Amino acid sequence: MKLTEQQLEQIRTQVARLKKVENGFYAKKLKDINPEDIKTQADFEKLPFSSKQELREAYPLGLAAVPEEEIVRIHSSSGTTGTPVIIPYTQKDVDDWAEMFARCYKMAGMTNKDRIQITPGYGLWTAGIGFQAGAERMGAMVIPMGPGNTEKQLQMMQDLNASVIAATSSYALLLAEEIEKRGIKDKIHLKKGIIGSERWGEKMRNRIKELLGIELYDIYGLTECYGPGIGINCSEGSGIHVWDDYIYFEILDPVTGLPVPEGEIGEITLTTLVKEGAPLIRFRTHDLAAFIPGECPCGCKHPRITPILGRSDDMVKVKGCIIFPSSIEEVIKKVPGTSSEYRAEIEHVDGRDQMTLFVEVEGGVDRAETAINIMYHCKEQLKMTPVVKVVGEGELPRSEKKTKRILDKRF
Repeated sequence: MKLTEQQLEQIRTQVARLKKVENGFYAKKLKDINPEDIKTQADFEKLPFSSKQELREAYPLGLAAVPEEEIVRIHSSSGTTGTPVIIPYTQKDVDDWAEMFARCYKMAGMTNKDRIQITPGYGLWTAGIGFQAGAERMGAMVIPMGPGNTEKQLQMMQDLNASVIAATSSYALLLAEEIEKRGIKDKIHLKKGIIGSERWGEKMRNRIKELLGIELYDIYGLTECYGPGIGINCSEGSGIHVWDDYIYFEILDPVTGLPVPEGEIGEITLTTLVKEGAPLIRFRTHDLAAFIPGECPCGCKHPRITPILGRSDDMVKVKGCIIFPSSIEEVIKKVPGTSSEYRAEIEHVDGRDQMTLFVEVEGGVDRAETAINIMYHCKEQLKMTPVVKVVGEGELPRSEKKTKRILDKRF
């Protein structure tokens, strides 16, 4: 997407402010940049990228771009793959985030008459408190459950007549399956699900919709950039609208770093336009998506991206073939009788790589025939043949947070 004059002015202002931060992360990174030289799209695209590893190296508060007395809150990435990234927020950042989140809820058709049960985690993680702040901003009743304790989740869902569920797709599926297993669907009053934090395929989406009978919305965001709530799909279901009055989105070739043609898949790269506590300049998210050209039938003028198709760092190479979770999901989708749930395990066996693919199937399905069918489609689409093990629905582990789809045991 092309920068507007207003966005260029906002970026010049951000760069000028960041250069003045003594010993700041971006003050060092932008020391040779004159903000007044950023006059065109081409000028902006000369600005250096930021990576998650660089943000980690600024731990604990090296990303702060305001005096400490202006910081009202911090959030953090999980730190499961290294040093966590600490993100400071000013009061304006907190307010802007709540406003974006409320905008997402309104896009999903939620009103102040709804009751939203929030199951993502609270604390340093951005999810729970972000879902809550946005709901409170629009006046909806919040049921701040947090993660886990499925027994209590279902009890409160019934007793308080929750109409909206906020969850990861993994936990939404777990709850949906529990509701079906217990035969309590008639006691559940959910109408909508706001799902985020991990990518999910069409099979999983359809299974949750079928079990719960609700509308599902795909909310986007990441800890480094406010948190969830920087975009959501509309009722037309034709992509995720992103709030370009707060954040400038680029979609770039992951290898060259150059913009890809509109409609082609690339890596989402973000620049915050008004964030104060820890602004981002050309932050490479590793999330893969494409811009959707043209105006949305819903009438919203904010640009659209496709649902997240995977992550460039989720890619694994097996026997010379590049594989993403999304490519495995595309295979499974073609095979009748399969569930949404799968797990791929990659090992080095007898001097060569081997992928074992566990796939859940519905009851009554011929498992041997299904396994052969999956192997055929893997060979055709992925250009490699895994060992396929078919299991019954519910046999693979469920998660209250995010589900790890590909487990690489080679390293």
